Amino acid sequence: MTSNISPFLAGFALSAALIMAIGAQNLFVLRQGLRREHVGLIVLFCGSADAVLIGAGVGGVGAFLAAVPQLTKFLAIGGAAFLGWYGVKALQRMASPDAMSVVAGGGLTLGRAIAAAAGFTFLNPHVYLDTVLLMGAAGSAQPAALRPIFVAGAATASFTWFAALGYGARILVPLFARPMAWRVLDAVVGVTMLSLAGSLVFRAILLPA
Repeated sequence: MTSNISPFLAGFALSAALIMAIGAQNLFVLRQGLRREHVGLIVLFCGSADAVLIGAGVGGVGAFLAAVPQLTKFLAIGGAAFLGWYGVKALQRMASPDAMSVVAGGGLTLGRAIAAAAGFTFLNPHVYLDTVLLMGAAGSAQPAALRPIFVAGAATASFTWFAALGYGARILVPLFARPMAWRVLDAVVGVTMLSLAGSLVFRAILLPA
C-alpha cells in the first residue's frame, strides 16, 4: 500500500507546484469562471489535456521533443502569435467599458471557448517544457509498474486546480461587478500574454534552426 501512495503523492505535488504559476491557461480559466461561461467543460478539457500530456511525457514523448528542437521552435512561433493576438484583444476589452460587466454580452460560444482553451494548452511551449519534459523526466524515474500511479497523481492535481480556479472564481464575482475590476484583470491578462509572446519569440530566436 505504501509503495502505491508515494508515486501518487510525488506526481500530485510536482504537478501542483508547476501548474499554480500565473500563466495564459490559468488566466483564461479564471476569466471564464468569473463570467460563468462553460466552466465545467473548460475545466474538464484543461484537466484532460494535462492528463494526456503528462501521460505522453512519462511515456517518452518528452525525450523526443528534447531531441527535436525544430519542433519546439515551430511551437514557440505559433504560440507567440496566438498569445500576442489574445493579449491585444484583452487590452482592447480593457479600453471598452461595455465589455467589463460579468453579465454583459459578447461572451464566447462553447466552440470558441474550447478552441481558445486548446490554443492556450497546445500552442504554449511552456506547457511542453513543464508538463511533458519535466513531468516526463520525473515520472520516468519511477519504476515502470508505478508510472501510471504517478500520472494519476499528477492528473488529479491538474483537475483539482482547474476546478478550484474555475469554480472558486465565483467568490470574486461581487468584486467584478465593478467595471474597474474588469479593466485591471484585462490589463493583467493583456500584459501577461504579450510578455509570454515576447519570451517565446526570444526562445525561438535562440533555438537552433
